[in-house]
Amino acid sequence: MKLSIVIGQCFGLNPVVGVFNVDASKMRFMFCSARCLYTILSIFGQGSMLFLSIMKFLKDTNASISSNTTLAFYSSNFLTTVLFLHMATKWPRLCLQISMSEASCPNMDTSLIKNCNMTCILILALATVEHFLSDLSGLAAVIDCEPQKNVYEAFVKRSFPWVYEFVPYNHFVGFLSQAFNIQLTFTWSFADLFIICISFYLISRLEQVNKKILNARGKNKSQHFWRTVREDYNRAASLVRRVDEVIGAIIFISFANNLFFICLQLYNTLKDGIRATPLCRAEDIRPLHGYEQATYFMYSFIFLVTRSLAVSLIAARVHSSSRKPAVSLYEISSNVYCVEIQRFLDQVHGDTVALSGLQFFNIKKGLVLSIAGTIVTYELVLLQITGVTPTASPPNADSQIC
Repeated sequence: MKLSIVIGQCFGLNPVVGVFNVDASKMRFMFCSARCLYTILSIFGQGSMLFLSIMKFLKDTNASISSNTTLAFYSSNFLTTVLFLHMATKWPRLCLQISMSEASCPNMDTSLIKNCNMTCILILALATVEHFLSDLSGLAAVIDCEPQKNVYEAFVKRSFPWVYEFVPYNHFVGFLSQAFNIQLTFTWSFADLFIICISFYLISRLEQVNKKILNARGKNKSQHFWRTVREDYNRAASLVRRVDEVIGAIIFISFANNLFFICLQLYNTLKDGIRATPLCRAEDIRPLHGYEQATYFMYSFIFLVTRSLAVSLIAARVHSSSRKPAVSLYEISSNVYCVEIQRFLDQVHGDTVALSGLQFFNIKKGLVLSIAGTIVTYELVLLQITGVTPTASPPNADSQIC
């Protein structure tokens, strides 16, 4: 996970020192380090933008679900950044525990690093495209509706109107606004990426135990062998619980964030529809002829749903892998059955080995259906409350979320 950790530190996340050291005991978290200082400055800047969005929320008298999207986005991702800082205080000890587990039972999964790096590159590349489409949508609106103004100034003011309602514009503040916004946007995707990479490692640890059991099928193994395998499984299960203690809060805010924005974007799709943004002048010089907002909206929605599904399904494999030993253990012939196998079965069935969101929910395969049902329920409630029907003619496309 070195690649994902290093990229995360570029955006102020998980500021630990000694990431490149092979010896996990040399990894440290220090408040006086440059990484931690950068994270604290990032939190201060992101908190300032969150504070301004709260001020805008309190000032508005006609606040709606769509108009408060900014507040939800900044508050959730600001909290995620703070949680990563809190996690960094526990990360060196967790890595030391992982290192000790590796010393007693080395991980033989050669595809683990490749899977983590490919996932990291893919998700970050897709997130970069999403941010590019967002900026393209805002830039097209500025070029079309405000051609007489300074393009960069108009673009920044249009992107962050809640900031410049309270703070006078200058290029330095504009640069900081964009920088902190990029950090927060990245944090949203990185939280999901981080959970996926952690899940890949835990799955590989559990699958290594499963392979030992499968290789012993049909063979007359001693009680000592089954004790050793059970202890390996116990170490892997303990590691899952320890990881869950460290990253449980990040999992919770990640799932809550994804669920909220899926509901919100689906609601706006049903309410407003997808169409071209009307022209502000006679000649259309926009790159996609008014479909910049619609293109960004559809791409962002598909990317969000796909990423949420990937997080749920991959993290759920941790629980699925922990249940696999039972199937193989039941197939063991009676002449080699022993007390260690019975203890192994009792442990598999009696303990829930899974990642969770602060113990409020365990990530299992059934969670995906539960989330889907929740989304459908809340969409129906929102449509009934607002009096909107999907067949209604869509209003001005400018009301869609960014």
